[in-house]
Amino acid sequence: MELEQQFLSLLGIVEGLQRRVYQLEEENKVLIRGQKQLLEWAELNQQDNVHFQDNAAYELRDALGRPQEGYFPRILDGDAAIEEIVWHRKSLARFGDGEFAAIAGRIRHRFQTELDGELQRRLGEALRADNPDLLIGIADNYGSLEKYTEQTRREIRRYLTPKVRKEHLKLLDPRRAYYDAYVTRPYVIYQDNQTEAPRKRFLRLKQIWEGRDCIFVEGVMTGLGVGNDLFDNAGGIRRILGPAENAFSKYQEILGACLQQEKDALFLLALGPAATILACDLCKAGYQAVDIGHIDLEYEWFLRGAGCRVPVQGKYNNEMGEEQQVSPIEDSVYASQVIADFS
Repeated sequence: MELEQQFLSLLGIVEGLQRRVYQLEEENKVLIRGQKQLLEWAELNQQDNVHFQDNAAYELRDALGRPQEGYFPRILDGDAAIEEIVWHRKSLARFGDGEFAAIAGRIRHRFQTELDGELQRRLGEALRADNPDLLIGIADNYGSLEKYTEQTRREIRRYLTPKVRKEHLKLLDPRRAYYDAYVTRPYVIYQDNQTEAPRKRFLRLKQIWEGRDCIFVEGVMTGLGVGNDLFDNAGGIRRILGPAENAFSKYQEILGACLQQEKDALFLLALGPAATILACDLCKAGYQAVDIGHIDLEYEWFLRGAGCRVPVQGKYNNEMGEEQQVSPIEDSVYASQVIADFS
């Protein structure tokens, strides 16, 4: 009996030690994760500091009006673009980091996951287009970043390395007046996104389609205006659908469908790099076309009021990574507006 009690006592001690070993192992895992996160944070912080140092000279010299090297592109603000679009029926083709990457033969966004020599050639051609009815939009990233949030500044500095800046300046024309491509991104990137300013910017944008018969040319999972009131002031809406990614593969079919429509319709485009070229081609053919890009997602984020990008159920976003789950749009009004589907 005494031996049995001693055995049970030893067994209890062993079990206690095993529990303590397990507890220490778990605590060690937590410490390792914490150290790993600290190292990752330190590395990201170091990278941010490097990007800041690379870009600081341009940001400071913009305030002085004297570029360190090259030049600062002349970029007119979003209000100027809206005025030209509304009162003079100008079209707008926008060039963002994805379009510049495609011109350089690189892939940057999921909108375009395949290298395409014809897309590369056509984007370069569109950037140089000399059409008085076509506004060329580029992002206002090259000088001061004061108006943007800290996160946006980090993203711009991370992207606009000295090498990429030089690539852009070789493609741009120092004598030309460009327009701010961020005109259709009026919410998330700005420091004032928790004030009334974004609402006022959206109201100015809504003047573009006020009372107009609109044809949306969009990706099949974009759903411009579905579930919100962004386009409620439009005179009418029809839709031409393209693929959610690599839409340029169906470009000729999409362009052909557009050219069958009446000339007084307003084309609003959300189709990745294909939209940039389409705006140029439609303008040349006598139509008015405005590349509005992520405007619907910006409005959805504005309505949520978080001041940051968040997944929007049922709407595709190339900037949110692979985690988003997007289902086909099931909306009877939306379905009734589709006049051509090349998705």
